[in-house]
Amino acid sequence: MITVLHEGPPAITDRQLQVIELIAAGYSNEEVAKRLGISPRTAKAHSDVLRQKLGCARRRQIPSAYRTLTGRDPLSKSLGAGPSAPGD
Repeated sequence: MITVLHEGPPAITDRQLQVIELIAAGYSNEEVAKRLGISPRTAKAHSDVLRQKLGCARRRQIPSAYRTLTGRDPLSKSLGAGPSAPGD
C-alpha cells in the first residue's frame, strides 16, 4: 500500500532551486559546484536527488520537469553575480 503524504509539486529546497537554475543555464556539475562553493560530488548528489523528486531519467530534464510540475521557469530570476552563461 502506498500512502501519499502530500499532493502537488515536490518540496524543493532553496539550494536545490539554485542547482535547478544553474542546470537550466547550461552549467555542468563541476561548474555548479564552483559557483555554489560545494564539491562536484555534492553537486551531483543534488542532481540525483532532484531527478528522483522530479521523476527524470536524465539530468538535462530537470529544468523542464521543474517547470512542468510547478509552472515556474527556472531561468526567470537572476543567477546572481558572475558570468551570465557558461564559459563567459
